[in-house]
Amino acid sequence: MANDESTDLVPADTHGETRDPGSAVERSDALRNPGLPPHRQRVTDLDPKAAKHAERIVVLLFYISIIGSIFAMTAYFAFPIKPDDLGSVRLNNVFIGLGLAFALLAIGIAAVHWAKVLMVDHEGIDVRHPVHGTPPVQARAVEIFRIADKESGFNRRVLIRNGMIASIAALPFPAIFLFRDLGPAAGTPAEAFSHTMWKEGTRLTKDPTGDPILASDVTIGSVFHVIPEGLTDAEDLLEQKAKAAVLLMRLEPGALTVSPEKTTWNYDGIVAYSKICTHVGCPVALYEQQTHHLLCPCHQSQFDITREAAVIFGPAVRPLPQLPITVDSEGYLVARSDFHEPVGPSFWERRGDYNA
Repeated sequence: MANDESTDLVPADTHGETRDPGSAVERSDALRNPGLPPHRQRVTDLDPKAAKHAERIVVLLFYISIIGSIFAMTAYFAFPIKPDDLGSVRLNNVFIGLGLAFALLAIGIAAVHWAKVLMVDHEGIDVRHPVHGTPPVQARAVEIFRIADKESGFNRRVLIRNGMIASIAALPFPAIFLFRDLGPAAGTPAEAFSHTMWKEGTRLTKDPTGDPILASDVTIGSVFHVIPEGLTDAEDLLEQKAKAAVLLMRLEPGALTVSPEKTTWNYDGIVAYSKICTHVGCPVALYEQQTHHLLCPCHQSQFDITREAAVIFGPAVRPLPQLPITVDSEGYLVARSDFHEPVGPSFWERRGDYNA
C-alpha cells in the first residue's frame, strides 16, 4: 500500500514540499504569447458622418494655426518695443510668443487627431530582414510609400492636405519679422555704421560720467574709455554708444608710425581708436602698456597701436578705425571729424579695400 500511495506523488523539491505535476504546464501557458487583441473599429471607421466631423476639426485646427501665425506678425507691429520701456518689451514678447505657440500647438494637435481618428487603424508586423538595394527591395519601398499615402488619406482628403500645407507655409513668416529686427533700423548695415555722433568740434568725454578730457590729463601709458559729448543725454544712448565708443591712449610721439594722410589725426602722441572690434563687434578693452597692443577678449584679435591699430593676431581682418582728434582753445580734446570708415565688424560693409 505504501508503494501504491507513493506513485501518486511527484518527488519533493529541495524544501521538502510536494510539487503538483500540472504546475509546469500552467507556467508554460502563462508565458505563452497571447497575440494581438481583437481589433476594435473606431467610430470614424463605422460612421461616415463622424469621419467627416473629425476631418472638419483637423482642418479647423490647421486654420487656427494660420491665424496664430498672422497674430504673431500683427503683434510685432501692434506692440512695438519702445526705448527704455521694459513693459513694451514684455508685451511684445508675450503676444508674439502666444501667436507662435498657438500656431505650433494647433499643427501638433491637428496632426495627432488626424492620425488617431482618420488614418487607417490596423496592426501590422514588420519582419526584420537584410537590407539590400536590389530592384525588388526598391519596388517594395515604393509600394510601401503608396500604401502609406493611401492609408493616411493625404491625397484623398484634400481639405486636410491643403490646410496642413497652408498652416506650415504660414508658420515661418513670423520668423522673418523677428530676424529682420536684428538688423539696423534703416538702410544697409554699411550705411548704418558709417556715421556716428562724432563730428568736428565734439569733445571727448569720459565714459560713463561725460566729463570732458584735457590733453594734459592724458599721461603716457594711460588709457581712457571715451564717449562723445552729449551722448549721456541722447534718447537712443545704447544704440549710439555701440557705434561711437572710443579708446584713448598716449604714447611717445616717436613710437607712432603715421601714414602721410593721417599726420594730423593724433595730438602729441594721443590717439583715439574705435572700441568696437572689426571681427564681430566685441568691445576691445584690454590695453598692454608695454607692447602698446589692444586685445579683444572675445576671440583674441590683437591690434598694434604704434602702427595705426594694425591687426597682428587673431581673426580680425582690418585695423580699428581711427578717430581724428585735436584740442580746442581750452585744451580739451575734440574730434576733427567722424570716423572715415564704417566702425564694427567687416562683414557689415562690402566695399573698398575692407571686403571680408
